[in-house]
Amino acid sequence: MNKKITLPLLFAALLLVVACKQTDQQVQFELSVPVSVMVLKPTVIEEYINATGTVFPVHETTLSTRIEGDYFLQKNPRTGKPYALGDRVKKGDVIVKLEDREYENSIKIETVKLNWEVSKMEYEKQKSLYEKGGVTLRELKDGEINYQNAEIEYETAQINLAKMKVVAPFEGTLTDLPYFTNGTQVATGTAVVTLMDFGDMLMYVNLPEKNYSQVKVGQDVYVTNYSMPDDTLVGSIEQISPAIDADARTFKCVVSIDNPQRILLPGMFVKADLVTNRESNALVIPKEIVKTRGNRSSVFVVNEGAADERRLRLGISNGGDVMVVSGLADGDRVVIKGYETLRHRSKVKVMNEEVQEVETEEAEESDERQRPPQGSPPSGAASGERPAGPPPAR
Repeated sequence: MNKKITLPLLFAALLLVVACKQTDQQVQFELSVPVSVMVLKPTVIEEYINATGTVFPVHETTLSTRIEGDYFLQKNPRTGKPYALGDRVKKGDVIVKLEDREYENSIKIETVKLNWEVSKMEYEKQKSLYEKGGVTLRELKDGEINYQNAEIEYETAQINLAKMKVVAPFEGTLTDLPYFTNGTQVATGTAVVTLMDFGDMLMYVNLPEKNYSQVKVGQDVYVTNYSMPDDTLVGSIEQISPAIDADARTFKCVVSIDNPQRILLPGMFVKADLVTNRESNALVIPKEIVKTRGNRSSVFVVNEGAADERRLRLGISNGGDVMVVSGLADGDRVVIKGYETLRHRSKVKVMNEEVQEVETEEAEESDERQRPPQGSPPSGAASGERPAGPPPAR
């Protein structure tokens, strides 16, 4: 009777032990939370002030006619065609010519030039004779006056003749070229060309007065056009207004931008990030992974298959990253995905392939250090103990 009772009890106990083991394994499996990590390495972080504005060319001009005359658009020597919008011009290129025979004849450029040449020769002759005593000082000075007057008259004639041409004052791009039929008369002061140089740009930004002490001349500025977010140019703060706008509570800054590839066009609306602080050799983590409770900030670090919660002291930050002043070290594996449900010492499984490779290499190195050297006696042989195994044959 006792045997019949004992056997079922033993069988039930055995089943209970097996079930408990399976439950433990299931719990163990469920507690291994899949996570992704980043390996901390020193890098650079910058703190910004964000602003927006419109860019303008540093060199810009609208050229107008200085006399009345017949309009003739010139050919671009680089294309062989009449100048058109978007054409590049060099300093000194003649873009438009004006013709007016009456005006040109009134200048008498050839007559004035000849008079200047004769006056110059006479003056040189008077100087030579004066050195030999052939003329008086009065005669020498009269010759000098005549020469100077002739020179001024010739220069004035050249200036007046130049008014018949519209010339590029600097290298740039034609951005406006009003249409006129060749040979038609245009009045004095008619705008015929707008020229801009896109290589050097500037923008005006208005910043809150609370940022006045943070902004300095020479600080870097990252300029990005909203339609081309991958093309960021580096500019610098060139001027800072010493006055605060009483209505808007802002102050004005002028930012200069190098634009050699002409990525930015005049009039574009852009975003400007003014760099007010920079830390090199800093440990940087994403802001979103920082767990905050009151004044306490922390993240999780993978250590021996478990998540350690580390309390942090944070430094400067920008849009998406923050600098860690203390609490983490170079080489720490910080959890960046799957951290939401973690607690201190939660079991984790790293899913990043590159990090798994690092862990595998570390494990292999550890095994290699523990493995005895090739050809060394097995454990216990040095003390005279026989290795485990069958006895030697006699």
